Amino acid sequence: MEKIDPRVIVALDVNNIEEVRDLVTKVGKNLKTFKVGMRLFTKYGPSIVKELKDKGYDVFLDLKYHDIPNTVETACKEAAGLGVDMLTIHTSGGREMCKAAVNGARDGASKSGKKIPIVLGVTVLTSMNETLLKEIGINNPVDVQVINLANMAISEGVGGVVCSPLEVKKLKTQIKKDFIAVIPGIRLPENNTNDQKRVASPDTAIADGADYLVIGRPVYGAPDPVKALKDIYTLMAKVNNVKVNNK
Repeated sequence: MEKIDPRVIVALDVNNIEEVRDLVTKVGKNLKTFKVGMRLFTKYGPSIVKELKDKGYDVFLDLKYHDIPNTVETACKEAAGLGVDMLTIHTSGGREMCKAAVNGARDGASKSGKKIPIVLGVTVLTSMNETLLKEIGINNPVDVQVINLANMAISEGVGGVVCSPLEVKKLKTQIKKDFIAVIPGIRLPENNTNDQKRVASPDTAIADGADYLVIGRPVYGAPDPVKALKDIYTLMAKVNNVKVNNK
């Protein structure tokens, strides 16, 4: 397989550094960006980001910062200093926290001479539905909650949002400001949904306006990860929406 579709981000949600290196070796020639999440970052720290950056990959650091504004600002500053290309915060932290995250990312990039990472606001986790939202005191339908949080975050300078594929079309229609939509919960037709509750296939998500797809288990859990990635690219190629927002 020769082509690379920069809209696909493969999540390195595996067990250890050996599995990371094995997966990178297998699919790295066909990929631009890898996602580092909480599990691997907790185990290996910044060194795993440095290893991927040294190999020439973009890194999506998915730690979902959610704390008081000053703490989130300093965390985003440090992440930017690592040279990550994207990072996540929880939009439910509120307006002031979102603004602080953006300021921290800019400050960290300026002081380290790195590119400013895109701050992405996580709206409602793809593992949640309306029943689970009500359990934590939120009575809005999922799509309404996603749009409310996204609007608030984008108004404070957050560069994009993370939402399920079921909300992306409505977000792209209703929010008039420029932003990118990063979509997890992507499954091939034959895949198990596991703990995800709001999922879609790659072609559907792209057709509905997704700018990037975050794909984990359908690739790293496949008997042949390269073939799985090829199948994903084939599905995406059927969709005319080929614009990628690289701001």
